Amino acid sequence: MGTTWKALIPLVVVGIANSAQGRPLTTNDQYMCSWGAGTAARAQELKLSGVSLYAARQKLQTYKFAKPWMRMMAMGITEQTYDSASKMKPAAVRQGFYDDCLRYKVARK
Repeated sequence: MGTTWKALIPLVVVGIANSAQGRPLTTNDQYMCSWGAGTAARAQELKLSGVSLYAARQKLQTYKFAKPWMRMMAMGITEQTYDSASKMKPAAVRQGFYDDCLRYKVARK
């Protein structure tokens, strides 16, 4: 019984430290991650359907963006998606991007 408690104590300490460290994300952070994840998923769809990077960039130029930073961010996400050799489904790309973005935002706080 004593060795079990000795093994569990470090896990409890790490859990408490992680929960104290993570502050809640703002709605803006969540929106930004969600928007980026959608952009990555659309880029993956285009890539898997055989659309060239040039055509994907042209398509992005026709979109109306709500905020000024979105156009350049969308271009960057699209280029990174095309540079990747990944053949993952767009839904998996969306979820992975969203999870990684949230993890990054939490780590920065």
